[in-house]
Amino acid sequence: EVQLVESGGGLVQPGGSLRLSCVASGFTFSNHPMSWVRQAPGKGLEWVSSINSNGDSTVYANSVKGRFTISRDNAKNTLYLQLNSLKTEDTAMYYCKRRDATDRGQGTQVTVSS
Repeated sequence: EVQLVESGGGLVQPGGSLRLSCVASGFTFSNHPMSWVRQAPGKGLEWVSSINSNGDSTVYANSVKGRFTISRDNAKNTLYLQLNSLKTEDTAMYYCKRRDATDRGQGTQVTVSS
């Protein structure tokens, strides 16, 4: 059974930083490209970033490029998302997922507010 457990969210002021983590199990993590997606209140799912299986290729949505950094540790079966220079419009539930699959974890809430 595929399991994805996100953590690291919280309440932060504009301009602040957070580091999200996603621990994966139930599949061979190192074989799969991974992604972060997010869903703001009342809005649809938005793709944020993806990383290839060995971590040497990353892509970002224009809305987060230059502020967010995706990375992975295949030895720990863990995916990360470093969020810097946060804006109020980054407020959302953040989910990790295998890039080419639809299942995702329970999410971690990021709230950016003064």
